[in-house]
Amino acid sequence: MELTHFDEQGRARMVDVSEKGDTRRVAVARGSVMMKKATLERIARGQVAKGDVLGVARVAGIMAAKKTGELIPMCHPLMLTSIEVDFKINSQETKVEIEARVGTTGKTGVEMEALTAVSVAGLTIYDMCKAVDKAMIIEAVRLVEKSGGKSGHFKREGEEEWGK
Repeated sequence: MELTHFDEQGRARMVDVSEKGDTRRVAVARGSVMMKKATLERIARGQVAKGDVLGVARVAGIMAAKKTGELIPMCHPLMLTSIEVDFKINSQETKVEIEARVGTTGKTGVEMEALTAVSVAGLTIYDMCKAVDKAMIIEAVRLVEKSGGKSGHFKREGEEEWGK
């Protein structure tokens, strides 16, 4: 497989997608923020001094997905048709799990947008809780599933459905 973000001389470039057809594309990414039990309990009870941690992190993730083309150098700016950012409180493993689902109809995929949404949502959780828990760990940011385009469908093995 060739690296398409480089020309014949090895210089960086943005890939020309003008000849590609528009298809429905969806990407799902996940990650988590591990923290102390007391921090997780404060988030769940809405007792963090900076406010509604998950509400703010949701908005931050959505905004980040929309700005991905400005943040990742060779990433195309896309007209996104849907962005969802959801959270699960995992008390057993003392972490907040994050899932982003991004959709578009276009010439290129939305994997980077979903990954960016998860990453920024995690960073926002960290920022809002760092006064009480500097030891938090943002971890396991990964693409879980993608569909559409020439490369077709991808689903990471071992990932469970979140359900709605």
